[in-house]
Amino acid sequence: MLQFYTMKTDLRVLFMGTPEFAVPPLEKLVREHYPVLAVYTQPDKPGGRGRSLLMSPVKMAALSLGLPVVQPGSLKESREVAQLAGFQPDVVMVAAYGQILPRPVLDIPRYGCLNIHPSLLPRHRGASPVAAAILAGDAVTGVTIMLMDSGLDTGPILAQEKMAISPQDTTGSLAGKLSEMAAQMLPDVLQRWTAGETTPRPQNEADATYSAAIKKEEGEIDWRLSADDIWRRVRAYQPWPGAYTRWGGRRLEIIEAVALPGEGEHRAGEVVVLNREETAFGVSTGYGILGVIKVQLQGKRAMPAVDFLRGQRQLAGKVLPS
Repeated sequence: MLQFYTMKTDLRVLFMGTPEFAVPPLEKLVREHYPVLAVYTQPDKPGGRGRSLLMSPVKMAALSLGLPVVQPGSLKESREVAQLAGFQPDVVMVAAYGQILPRPVLDIPRYGCLNIHPSLLPRHRGASPVAAAILAGDAVTGVTIMLMDSGLDTGPILAQEKMAISPQDTTGSLAGKLSEMAAQMLPDVLQRWTAGETTPRPQNEADATYSAAIKKEEGEIDWRLSADDIWRRVRAYQPWPGAYTRWGGRRLEIIEAVALPGEGEHRAGEVVVLNREETAFGVSTGYGILGVIKVQLQGKRAMPAVDFLRGQRQLAGKVLPS
């Protein structure tokens, strides 16, 4: 009779992460019986209508797993470095933590600090790699696990896996898939690295690109751009900050859309009736028409474009602001 065993290890891991992206890798470490000494995450932040303090997704996951949680405002203070060193980690595992690790922290674990980055480094270093891949029209992205150094995502690569980007992918959906990929990669990468079976591969600086943090105002649509460009923005800015325009003095978010070919005979921003099953209306752009599938008017629920047009018949022929 065959018996299957979950891998056990004495490797002492300290985990750092904050958003939902970091939760599957943390859960994978626990399922594989890695001794997770503590979980570092960003301090609780005010949010919601009452502006009450909200826990990060990683903190909620850590507490549900019975793990100690540490939330320093900064890792640059000597007492914070001393506290971290006191855990005596063999390795620090980082996934979208939200702070740059200073050299004294990088030097603590004997196997170094490893970072999970959702792109094929050196492409799309920085704060918004998933959105950047969609905005660039990349056909493929992936996950890189690297040995951290003092630079911004510049450390040598330990492992990479590729993933195709679907035309339906948004930043939210793609980040979720990349997170699961990272979780599956993690045990093998840790085992090989700590066993001395992996040779770190330096990144090629000539191929490096950077992705800055996305600002809320970047979501406002400029209809003078091409339909393809706006379509990528709709996907890249979902779920935040959303790609939006203005209608009736209120924000109108385009949640789902499709780029339709052709130059068209309408002004940029003009709403045209399409009479299609999903794309009841579209908006003329600098080149092509953006077929609208799903929208949300400020203060209202999200709805299919066909239902929105049914209740906003005066929308047809109007020119939305750029």
